[in-house]
Amino acid sequence: MKPSIVELLTSRLGSSKVLTGNAVHSRFYHIYETDKPLNAKAVVLPASTQDVSVILKICHELCQPVVVHGGLTNLVGSTETTGDEIVISMEKMDGIEEIDIESRTMTVQAGTILEDVQNAAKEKDLMFPLNYGAKGSAQIGGAISTNAGGLRVLRFGMTRSLILGLETVLADGTIVSSLKKIIKDNSAYDIKHLFIGSEGTLGVVTKAVLKLVERPRSRTSAFVGINEYSNVVAFLKFMDGRLAGTLSGFELIWQDTYVAQTSPSEITPPLPTNYNYYVLLESLGSDSEKDQEKLLQLLEEALEKELILDAVPAYSNSDMDWFWRIREDVDIMISECNNAQHFDISIPIPEIGKYAKSVSEALKKIPQLQNCFIFGHVADGNIHLILSKSEQSDALIHQINEVVYTPLRALGGSVSAEHGIGLHKKRYLEIARNAEEIELMKTLKRTLDTKNILNRGKVIDV
Repeated sequence: MKPSIVELLTSRLGSSKVLTGNAVHSRFYHIYETDKPLNAKAVVLPASTQDVSVILKICHELCQPVVVHGGLTNLVGSTETTGDEIVISMEKMDGIEEIDIESRTMTVQAGTILEDVQNAAKEKDLMFPLNYGAKGSAQIGGAISTNAGGLRVLRFGMTRSLILGLETVLADGTIVSSLKKIIKDNSAYDIKHLFIGSEGTLGVVTKAVLKLVERPRSRTSAFVGINEYSNVVAFLKFMDGRLAGTLSGFELIWQDTYVAQTSPSEITPPLPTNYNYYVLLESLGSDSEKDQEKLLQLLEEALEKELILDAVPAYSNSDMDWFWRIREDVDIMISECNNAQHFDISIPIPEIGKYAKSVSEALKKIPQLQNCFIFGHVADGNIHLILSKSEQSDALIHQINEVVYTPLRALGGSVSAEHGIGLHKKRYLEIARNAEEIELMKTLKRTLDTKNILNRGKVIDV
């Protein structure tokens, strides 16, 4: 009698690295779904790239579907399972292998938490610019696999821009390693970009060389109140031009969202709650005193030009924490939502105001809708919507998706600015990608994953 997949994995890796039964069911597939037991044949805990290679060789030989689990913060169903899969959890591959101060690079394992990377860079007087609300639980491998964005894309780009080298294991166990520290390398195809943003469908990321930058000596920030969306765009151009490349964040919060985010008793609104739009900006510079003076001067000019109606700068680190908690702590919004439905769409910056208004009006006509919270990285053309509904059904989810996604086609937008496609957005991929692009994606998938075992059924069908 042939050994089972679990027996084969256990014999090669040891019983401590293979979880079954109740040890599997005590886990979950998403941090917002902790009440739902994980359903899988087994959870495997590799401690090295070689372990991952062994796992995938066995799974490939037996045509065994695999799902990779990182920090479980994704919002598109990429980590969901049906019960037939082997889950590879990267939690034991958590380590910073090297920080090269002169090259300004950090080599890390895929399971390393983003916030740990940020803190390690800071200790060396450097900075890893990638930053978003889930930094305390999100893993680097997941950030790479989804090409995560976040709060500083305006200045530093998406995750893709911060990866110099990558090590990945293919579906058949082949290790493809190119952990280079160089920025410029035009020697034919740049293979790492196949895996950045592929959501685990082409390979399993195991290590990366991250690009660091010099740690800024100052950080200034301000909350601004505006009533017209055209002035939001004008204010962005004004501040970006006058701050000469130091503007690193320009977040937009709609009124209802601002009210919700400042409703807890311990959070005082920095500005009155009667403006239509609230901009939270960040500038990273080199001289705290001069940079603060510059910010105050520009805010005064913007008020005189009537680009903005009100403004309050952060005068201390506690002010900074107060301001950015309002933007980053989306759990406050989610706590007010029933059956939350998330969106992260991308459209040209000038179209955002009209789009948000028309979509909000259309959504309010759906009887089951309770709340619509809108916010986002407007300087990147990316806004998020979190909706609260009185019920949860596939029909209602699809109805709402149609309202949000259908206008994107005419605007040249995307159904996913930074969260990916996964399972939940797969049917809407054709809004953002044409038939030729999708067919090329399928060709890549069939070529690199010949037995279709990696995240089967996610992103595209082959």
